[in-house]
Amino acid sequence: MQTKELIRRVEEMALPLCEQAGVTLWDVEFEKEGGQYMLTITIDRDGGVDIDHCEQISRAIDPMLDAKDFDSLPPYTLCVSSAGLERRLKKPEHFAKYIGETVEVKFYRAIDGAKIVEGKLMGYDNGNVTVEVGGQTVVYEAADVASVRLTVQF
Repeated sequence: MQTKELIRRVEEMALPLCEQAGVTLWDVEFEKEGGQYMLTITIDRDGGVDIDHCEQISRAIDPMLDAKDFDSLPPYTLCVSSAGLERRLKKPEHFAKYIGETVEVKFYRAIDGAKIVEGKLMGYDNGNVTVEVGGQTVVYEAADVASVRLTVQF
């Protein structure tokens, strides 16, 4: 099974489980970390996610992943976790929710001498990220952006 297909199927299974648990499905990833594969289901909730929410989703989806359809997967570890305060923004709805918030943008290669910038998220369009940095509004092209995360201001 291709990774994109796996993620789509896990999202379809997890979505109703998350709704029943009173949380939202933030993201699903299947990645090799070190020598081991990780299937990570990230959840969110206004007011925060606790260990009981993660356990509820994990216990509900684990037997579903034992179905014959998933036999072709390499051995993996299932992880259900909170999106966290410094969450990664990946989907258009993530960006829309946090317009006006401070984000950290990492680049694949240095842009104007920097591999990371921090600023106020002003917009998102087809992968292009608009950030106010040092009083200037800058649009970073999707091909240059490695990741975008919220930052916590203390």
